[in-house]
Amino acid sequence: MSHRIRRVDYFYSTVKDRPGELGEMLTYLAQQGVNLLAFNAIPIGPEVTQLALFPEVNWALTDSAAKSGMQLEGPHHAILVQGDDHLGALVDVHHKLAQAQVNVYASNAITDGNGRYGYLIYVRSKDFSKAASTLGI
Repeated sequence: MSHRIRRVDYFYSTVKDRPGELGEMLTYLAQQGVNLLAFNAIPIGPEVTQLALFPEVNWALTDSAAKSGMQLEGPHHAILVQGDDHLGALVDVHHKLAQAQVNVYASNAITDGNGRYGYLIYVRSKDFSKAASTLGI
C-alpha cells in the first residue's frame, strides 16, 4: 500500500457566514484558474467563517485574491498525505511523528470511496521542519 507525503501551503480568509458565499468564492477561484488541493471552512463566530485554502500554486491564489480584494493570511505550512486506503493507513505516519516528539494539533481526512484517501496534518510552525524531515519531505 503506497502513499505520497508532501508539504503544502495554505492561506486563511474570512467570509460572511451566509448562503452562497462559499460557492461564489469557489466559482471565482475556478474562473481564475486556481486549483485547490483542499479547503476547510470553520465557523469562528455567529456570522463569520474562516476558510483554509490549500492552492496547488500559491501565486495563482494570491494574485486572484488581490484582484478581488479578498484578504489572505499566510502562507502557513501543512502536510498532505494521499494514498491507498487500508486499515491502519495512517498509523505509521503518526507513529513517526510521535517518536520525533511532534504534536499533531489538527488534522482532516477523507476517503474517496474507491480505495484512496487524503489527509491533512497541521503541526505548529516551530515543529514543521522536524515533522517534514521525520516524514522524508
